[in-house]
Amino acid sequence: MSTSYVVTPEMLTKFKEPFGTLIEGSFSETMNQLGELVKKEKPTKIISVGDMVSRNLHEHHIIPQVSIVDNQSMRKKMQPQIFPDKKIVQVKNPQGTITQEAITAIQKALQSKEQTQIVVEGEEDLLTLITVLYAPENSMVIYGQPNKGIVAVKVTAQKKADAEKIWNAIKTGKK
Repeated sequence: MSTSYVVTPEMLTKFKEPFGTLIEGSFSETMNQLGELVKKEKPTKIISVGDMVSRNLHEHHIIPQVSIVDNQSMRKKMQPQIFPDKKIVQVKNPQGTITQEAITAIQKALQSKEQTQIVVEGEEDLLTLITVLYAPENSMVIYGQPNKGIVAVKVTAQKKADAEKIWNAIKTGKK
């Protein structure tokens, strides 16, 4: 069994606030605004975390290099979707944890030139932190903000430092 880092309820509150730019609106509104942002920013990589975000990006032809899904939306099972032309990687990542297996899969996917779909058995939400931590600068990490819209995180040195601070707190169990 690989190492798992458990995220305390106190730490989980840090994940409720958007870690990047909140884009509010319907699916089509948020995708149109994101499309404009992608054209403007020209990210080196796009990474999606979450089933609905990943599906909507693909439907709107904003193709992430890495898509991380758990076949759930708002904790309800969804019909699994395999995105075309992607290498499929399966990992375990129980709810409220970040496993070393998931971290390694994300690192490999981000280093690869292949488009990759990481299918998580458990929960993918907290893996946004890991994607920001390991994505190259000028990448864009996109995830859903429940009942609000989507969040686009432009990966910068400052965002990586912020992610590292949170990650170090999780690893040491300190707030």
